[in-house]
Amino acid sequence: MDKMIINDAIEFVRNTFQDDYSGHDYFHTLRVYKLAMRIAEQENADLLTVQLAALLHDVDDIKLSPETYANKDKATGFLRKYDIPETMIKMICNIIGEVSFRGTDSATPETIEGKCVQDADRLDAMGAIGIARAFAYGGNHNRIIHDPEIQPAVNMNADQYRSHVSTTINHFYEKLFQLKDRMNTDTAARIAEQREDYMKIFVSEFLEEWDGIR
Repeated sequence: MDKMIINDAIEFVRNTFQDDYSGHDYFHTLRVYKLAMRIAEQENADLLTVQLAALLHDVDDIKLSPETYANKDKATGFLRKYDIPETMIKMICNIIGEVSFRGTDSATPETIEGKCVQDADRLDAMGAIGIARAFAYGGNHNRIIHDPEIQPAVNMNADQYRSHVSTTINHFYEKLFQLKDRMNTDTAARIAEQREDYMKIFVSEFLEEWDGIR
């Protein structure tokens, strides 16, 4: 039964994000799913809860589906087809609600399952994949790549972060370089350290090329 639900959830996500080009596509969800399972196995979390929350974590995201965000309509609708207990549905929806980065208003998940999913989602915003996703999102939202006269804004709250208009390079300072120290689990922290190092090398190289030094 669990295997059938997971397979159906994967297909549900594939159909939901088939036309997404912002970096929040089907493959992003699959990577988060795989990372979350990897972390959950090390952290002794409940695997089914982690799997379902990871697979459904973006279907009601406020950036992608603002009309379903408040009540998590897509996630709850999917889960109720399989007679998932309401207590488990509530837990999964709580995890989904805690995942997103919101600047200084970012939530720390209450459960180890939530921590695994949040860590996995944040890890996918880092490293080589994170760099690619940052520029994909920037292009999809008409952001300029870099402007030396626009300084990064730090310590933004949720409303400021959501409405802030910035550059893709500034996004590294406004979010991505903050993620390593926000990991909830030791497993994720070890992965994040290597991914942050890679991003810092990239940004340093980018800025030197931008200035004509290299």
